[in-house]
Amino acid sequence: MSFSLTSPPLARALADRNYSDPTPVQSAVLEDAARGRDLLVSSQTGSGKTIAYGLAIGETLLGTAEKLGPAAEPLALIIAPTRELALQVQRELAWLYAQTGARVISCVGGMDPRREAMLLDEGAHIVVGTPGRLRDHIERRRLDVSALKAVVLDEADEMLDLGFRDDLEFILKTAPESRRSLLFSATFPKAIVQLAQSYQRDALRIEVEATRRGHADIAYKAVRVFPKEAELAVVNLLRFHNAPVALVFCNTRNAVRHLEAILLERGFTSVALSGELGQNERNAALQALRDGRARVCVATDVAARGIDLPGLDLVIHAELPNDSEVMQHRSGRTGRAGNKGTSVLLVPQSRRRKAERLLMEAKVEAEWIGPPTEEEIRALDQERLLSDPLLNGDGSEDDAGMIDALMAGREARDIAAALVRLYRARLPAAEEVGDPGFGRDERRPARTNEDYAAKRRPFGAGRDEGEDGERPRKPAGPRGDTVWFRLDIGRKQGADPRQLLPMLCRRGRITRDEVGAIRIFDRETKVEIDADVADRFYDAVRIPDRDKIVIEPTTEAERRPAKAFADKAERPAAPRRSWGDEPAAGEDRGPRKRFPPRDGDQRGPRDEERKPYRAEGRPPRDEARPPRRDDGKPGGGFKKPFAGKGKPFAGRPDGAKPFGKGKPRGGPRG
Repeated sequence: MSFSLTSPPLARALADRNYSDPTPVQSAVLEDAARGRDLLVSSQTGSGKTIAYGLAIGETLLGTAEKLGPAAEPLALIIAPTRELALQVQRELAWLYAQTGARVISCVGGMDPRREAMLLDEGAHIVVGTPGRLRDHIERRRLDVSALKAVVLDEADEMLDLGFRDDLEFILKTAPESRRSLLFSATFPKAIVQLAQSYQRDALRIEVEATRRGHADIAYKAVRVFPKEAELAVVNLLRFHNAPVALVFCNTRNAVRHLEAILLERGFTSVALSGELGQNERNAALQALRDGRARVCVATDVAARGIDLPGLDLVIHAELPNDSEVMQHRSGRTGRAGNKGTSVLLVPQSRRRKAERLLMEAKVEAEWIGPPTEEEIRALDQERLLSDPLLNGDGSEDDAGMIDALMAGREARDIAAALVRLYRARLPAAEEVGDPGFGRDERRPARTNEDYAAKRRPFGAGRDEGEDGERPRKPAGPRGDTVWFRLDIGRKQGADPRQLLPMLCRRGRITRDEVGAIRIFDRETKVEIDADVADRFYDAVRIPDRDKIVIEPTTEAERRPAKAFADKAERPAAPRRSWGDEPAAGEDRGPRKRFPPRDGDQRGPRDEERKPYRAEGRPPRDEARPPRRDDGKPGGGFKKPFAGKGKPFAGRPDGAKPFGKGKPRGGPRG
């Protein structure tokens, strides 16, 4: 399959770059149904979407002309979430439109706005920028959007996550209503759909099927590490893979600085990318990676968003991301444009569950391995040395004298040893790391439904034990075994059992009685189908449908007998006994004996020797009490007046504090 373009200069530019076969997203936007229309495209990073929308707007900007007119007001506006991505898009569109005479400029945060204003005054055909800086230029009347023919939102979901919704709406409201709007997003959350409905006209929705299963050209590996050896494992991974360019992700700026210092100390040529760096420093770091002066980049998620580096074959997650989408964005820096790549997750034992959840939500399979050992790295060093181009070919005439001098004075083994020492001197030393030994492959297999069913007693089964000590079980019920199926829609996509059940019956051509449990998770749903109709159900749901929900069997043969909801066994009621009835012979008397109360006594007999309680110094109740006295002595009367322990209270000769507002207690009122 080749590009079907109506613009000859764009076709020649692709031919010069050896672009022969379009990617799925590029083919989709060039179809006849998409020409001239607003587009809502779902495409992940690394799928060639920059060239896709560059070709899609080519016909709108050029028509049938070979060249664009003089640069004046911009004809196209490309909006990207980060500075690095905007500058990358500018470079891609510059060579794509080079033969059309187009002038492509960038307006991004962190750069000199006065210089950008000068470039805008000189005129441009295509402007690429970040939302905040573009809005600033529009409000200051430096950027005239009255002549726009096309507006492209690249990675719109990321821009909304970063809080650029107000800026995007301002730009779209300011642009002419007759322009084309192309919205590219990795997913279609509710906010993206609302934005498209508000600012697009009859948009064609394109979902690239290849993106539903992640990146097929990326091999995922989960490396078991001890928590304190993660940095050493990064060193060994870089030595083991020996990638031309590697990208190591951390979650914080401090972690980036720390890991970069460790790699520099070990002898790696590394650079850092984080939000604390200025734009010039970030541009210099990326240029060092492109020039080959650096081979390792340690970065945070935001700093590395959208960057495209040639030769990037290895991505290392030194710290696990928070969700699967971030993991896929990280991994998408490699395996681009049909190239192969490797994504490695460093997993301590305390993060094993989180790593498994991320892989499951991303719907990718990872190989669980231990970190590379020193012996494995030495063996690879030997293979690489033997295959080094320096050892192949004859020396030049200028080197003949030096070769003869070495051979005359030394043996071949000494010369080989010197060569090995020189080769190892330019390589960082491997580290000694251990393997914790956990992982999916080493753990015992997960229990199937048969295992749980074997240990589960059906509800309503008899409770009396048989002769052999086993509790008898009742039949499992009218329904037999069941098969679990997985749907690629979950709670975050708005899955609802009231809508899924009719869809399952319609697509699978089954009845409601043949559908069992429906379990909805965050990103997937599991459905239980009767085993008698499971094969017929799967053959029916494999046919694509308008709802575009993928239904497939689970990886394991998950079958289980259905629960039996039988009535509880009837028990004979225990006979009632009244007070005084003696238990029958052999009948259990119970843990406590009860006796009927005695006549006229509700508390039972009282010990005659026990004396009644009398408080010491208190007269009996039937004796007359002495008159009350106000002297504080035992025998009753008022309490002794309180005297403070500190400084006497002013206003009273005895130091006692008056009651209320200076009135003596018990004195006459008003």
